Amino acid sequence: MVLSFYGLLEAGLLILNGIAVLNRERFLKKIGFGQPTHSFDGSDQGSVKHQVIALISAVQTVMRMPLIVVNIFVIVFKLLLG
Repeated sequence: MVLSFYGLLEAGLLILNGIAVLNRERFLKKIGFGQPTHSFDGSDQGSVKHQVIALISAVQTVMRMPLIVVNIFVIVFKLLLG
């Protein structure tokens, strides 16, 4: 299997799709990654858990529409060129 730039882009797209479809109530709360806590004291802002929660929330909020467009483009590209 040849590792190409397109393969890396497709793997990144699959990871973003996986993050975008995670359900907060059914999956994320069970492992302790529910809603982000917005504390202004700064004690929890640098933790890895808080950063992961913020990344998941940002991907689910901002990347929803661009992911739909990119997924359609990739599907058409795969159908036309194999």
